[in-house]
Amino acid sequence: MIALLVVACEVAFWVLLAAGLALRYVARKPGLGAAVLLCEPLLEVVLLVVTAVDLKNGAEPDWKHGLVAVYIGFTVGLGHHTVKKVDAWVAHRWFGGPPPVKPPKYGRARAIHEWRTATRWILAAVVALVLLQAAVWYVGANGQVGSLQNWQQKMILVIGINLLIAGGYTVFPKRAPGGAAPDREPADRL
Repeated sequence: MIALLVVACEVAFWVLLAAGLALRYVARKPGLGAAVLLCEPLLEVVLLVVTAVDLKNGAEPDWKHGLVAVYIGFTVGLGHHTVKKVDAWVAHRWFGGPPPVKPPKYGRARAIHEWRTATRWILAAVVALVLLQAAVWYVGANGQVGSLQNWQQKMILVIGINLLIAGGYTVFPKRAPGGAAPDREPADRL
Protein backbone atom coordinates (compact mmCIF):
# COMPACT_ATOMS: atom_id res chain seq x y z
CA MET A 1 0.00 0.00 0.00
CA ILE A 2 2.83 2.43 0.85
CA ALA A 3 4.48 1.99 -2.56
CA LEU A 4 1.17 2.66 -4.31
CA LEU A 5 0.72 5.78 -2.20
CA VAL A 6 4.16 7.04 -3.28
CA VAL A 7 3.17 6.50 -6.92
CA ALA A 8 -0.19 8.21 -6.31
CA CYS A 9 1.57 11.20 -4.72
CA GLU A 10 3.94 11.49 -7.68
CA VAL A 11 1.04 11.39 -10.13
CA ALA A 12 -0.87 13.90 -7.99
CA PHE A 13 2.20 16.18 -7.97
CA TRP A 14 2.15 16.38 -11.77
CA VAL A 15 -1.64 16.70 -11.91
CA LEU A 16 -1.56 19.59 -9.44
CA LEU A 17 1.30 21.17 -11.36
CA ALA A 18 -0.63 20.91 -14.64
CA ALA A 19 -3.81 22.23 -13.00
CA GLY A 20 -1.95 25.13 -11.37
CA LEU A 21 -0.30 26.11 -14.63
CA ALA A 22 -3.57 25.76 -16.55
CA LEU A 23 -5.27 28.05 -14.08
CA ARG A 24 -2.40 30.49 -14.29
CA TYR A 25 -2.08 30.68 -18.06
CA VAL A 26 -5.25 29.32 -19.67
CA ALA A 27 -7.85 30.60 -17.21
CA ARG A 28 -5.73 33.69 -16.44
CA LYS A 29 -6.15 33.23 -12.72
CA PRO A 30 -2.58 33.35 -11.41
CA GLY A 31 -3.65 33.62 -7.77
CA LEU A 32 -5.80 30.51 -7.99
CA GLY A 33 -3.05 28.72 -9.89
CA ALA A 34 -0.57 29.58 -7.14
CA ALA A 35 -3.04 28.34 -4.51
CA VAL A 36 -3.30 24.99 -6.31
CA LEU A 37 0.50 24.76 -6.51
CA LEU A 38 0.73 25.47 -2.79
CA CYS A 39 -1.40 22.36 -2.16
CA GLU A 40 1.43 20.14 -3.36
CA PRO A 41 3.20 19.95 0.03
CA LEU A 42 -0.01 18.49 1.48
CA LEU A 43 0.72 15.36 -0.55
CA GLU A 44 3.94 14.81 1.37
CA VAL A 45 2.22 15.46 4.70
CA VAL A 46 -0.38 12.80 3.88
CA LEU A 47 2.36 10.40 2.81
CA LEU A 48 4.33 11.01 6.01
CA VAL A 49 1.28 10.56 8.25
CA VAL A 50 0.19 7.34 6.51
CA THR A 51 3.71 5.95 6.80
CA ALA A 52 3.94 6.81 10.50
CA VAL A 53 0.54 5.19 11.14
CA ASP A 54 1.64 2.10 9.20
CA LEU A 55 4.77 1.78 11.34
CA LYS A 56 2.80 2.52 14.52
CA ASN A 57 0.40 -0.31 13.66
CA GLY A 58 3.30 -2.76 13.70
CA ALA A 59 4.45 -2.89 10.09
CA GLU A 60 8.07 -3.93 9.77
CA PRO A 61 10.02 -1.14 8.07
CA ASP A 62 11.10 -2.13 4.59
CA TRP A 63 12.29 -0.47 1.40
CA LYS A 64 8.88 1.17 0.86
CA HIS A 65 9.06 3.09 4.13
CA GLY A 66 12.54 4.25 3.19
CA LEU A 67 11.28 5.27 -0.23
CA VAL A 68 8.74 7.56 1.45
CA ALA A 69 11.52 9.40 3.29
CA VAL A 70 13.57 9.69 0.10
CA TYR A 71 10.56 10.88 -1.90
CA ILE A 72 9.75 13.56 0.66
CA GLY A 73 13.39 14.63 0.81
CA PHE A 74 13.63 14.97 -2.92
CA THR A 75 10.36 16.89 -3.06
CA VAL A 76 11.72 19.33 -0.46
CA GLY A 77 15.08 19.68 -2.20
CA LEU A 78 14.01 19.66 -5.84
CA GLY A 79 10.26 20.32 -5.94
CA HIS A 80 10.32 24.12 -5.98
CA HIS A 81 13.03 24.21 -8.64
CA THR A 82 11.10 21.69 -10.75
CA VAL A 83 7.93 23.79 -10.54
CA LYS A 84 9.85 26.93 -11.56
CA LYS A 85 11.50 25.17 -14.52
CA VAL A 86 8.24 23.67 -15.78
CA ASP A 87 6.48 27.02 -15.32
CA ALA A 88 9.15 28.82 -17.37
CA TRP A 89 9.00 26.16 -20.08
CA VAL A 90 5.18 26.24 -20.31
CA ALA A 91 5.15 30.05 -20.37
CA HIS A 92 7.66 30.08 -23.22
CA ARG A 93 6.33 27.12 -25.21
CA TRP A 94 2.66 28.02 -25.31
CA PHE A 95 2.12 31.51 -23.94
CA GLY A 96 4.79 33.73 -25.48
CA GLY A 97 6.99 34.00 -22.43
CA PRO A 98 10.73 34.50 -22.62
CA PRO A 99 12.85 31.43 -23.23
CA PRO A 100 13.99 29.67 -20.07
CA VAL A 101 17.46 30.63 -18.90
CA LYS A 102 19.94 27.99 -19.99
CA PRO A 103 22.69 27.03 -17.60
CA PRO A 104 26.11 28.46 -18.35
CA LYS A 105 28.51 26.12 -20.11
CA TYR A 106 31.94 27.31 -19.09
CA GLY A 107 34.19 28.63 -16.37
CA ARG A 108 33.28 30.05 -13.01
CA ALA A 109 29.62 30.55 -13.97
CA ARG A 110 29.31 26.83 -14.72
CA ALA A 111 30.94 25.95 -11.41
CA ILE A 112 28.49 28.21 -9.55
CA HIS A 113 25.60 26.58 -11.40
CA GLU A 114 26.87 23.11 -10.47
CA TRP A 115 27.19 24.10 -6.80
CA ARG A 116 23.60 25.39 -6.81
CA THR A 117 22.43 22.13 -8.36
CA ALA A 118 24.47 20.12 -5.87
CA THR A 119 23.02 22.15 -3.00
CA ARG A 120 19.48 21.19 -4.03
CA TRP A 121 20.39 17.50 -4.28
CA ILE A 122 22.31 17.59 -1.00
CA LEU A 123 19.34 19.26 0.73
CA ALA A 124 17.12 16.49 -0.64
CA ALA A 125 19.47 13.80 0.65
CA VAL A 126 19.87 15.45 4.07
CA VAL A 127 16.09 15.75 4.53
CA ALA A 128 15.78 12.08 3.56
CA LEU A 129 18.56 11.17 6.01
CA VAL A 130 16.82 13.03 8.83
CA LEU A 131 13.47 11.36 8.08
CA LEU A 132 15.12 7.95 7.82
CA GLN A 133 16.87 8.45 11.16
CA ALA A 134 13.59 9.58 12.72
CA ALA A 135 12.01 6.37 11.41
CA VAL A 136 14.85 4.31 12.90
CA TRP A 137 14.28 5.96 16.28
CA TYR A 138 10.50 5.64 15.91
CA VAL A 139 10.73 1.91 15.24
CA GLY A 140 13.19 1.45 18.08
CA ALA A 141 16.14 -0.81 18.73
CA ASN A 142 14.05 -3.98 18.56
CA GLY A 143 12.78 -3.30 15.03
CA GLN A 144 14.27 -4.40 11.74
CA VAL A 145 15.78 -1.15 10.53
CA GLY A 146 18.29 -2.54 8.04
CA SER A 147 16.32 -1.40 5.00
CA LEU A 148 16.11 2.14 6.40
CA GLN A 149 19.85 2.15 7.04
CA ASN A 150 20.44 0.96 3.45
CA TRP A 151 18.53 4.01 2.22
CA GLN A 152 20.70 6.19 4.48
CA GLN A 153 23.82 4.79 2.82
CA LYS A 154 22.37 5.61 -0.59
CA MET A 155 21.66 9.19 0.49
CA ILE A 156 25.25 9.59 1.70
CA LEU A 157 26.33 8.36 -1.75
CA VAL A 158 24.08 11.00 -3.39
CA ILE A 159 25.77 13.68 -1.28
CA GLY A 160 29.23 12.40 -2.21
CA ILE A 161 28.48 12.24 -5.93
CA ASN A 162 27.14 15.79 -5.95
CA LEU A 163 30.14 17.09 -4.06
CA LEU A 164 32.45 15.37 -6.56
CA ILE A 165 30.62 16.80 -9.57
CA ALA A 166 30.48 20.36 -8.25
CA GLY A 167 34.03 20.13 -6.97
CA GLY A 168 35.18 18.85 -10.35
CA TYR A 169 33.73 21.88 -12.11
CA THR A 170 35.45 24.11 -9.55
CA VAL A 171 38.89 22.49 -9.72
CA PHE A 172 38.78 21.68 -13.44
CA PRO A 173 36.57 24.40 -14.99
CA LYS A 174 35.38 23.73 -18.50
CA ARG A 175 36.98 26.21 -20.88
CA ALA A 176 35.17 27.92 -23.75
CA PRO A 177 36.30 26.56 -27.12
CA GLY A 178 38.54 28.73 -29.28
CA GLY A 179 39.07 31.49 -26.72
CA ALA A 180 35.45 32.61 -26.74
CA ALA A 181 34.35 34.74 -23.82
CA PRO A 182 33.27 32.57 -20.88
CA ASP A 183 29.64 32.40 -19.84
CA ARG A 184 28.54 34.86 -17.23
CA GLU A 185 26.16 34.02 -14.43
CA PRO A 186 22.93 36.01 -14.93
CA ALA A 187 22.96 39.05 -12.63
CA ASP A 188 19.65 38.12 -10.98
CA ARG A 189 20.99 34.72 -9.98
CA LEU A 190 24.13 35.83 -8.12
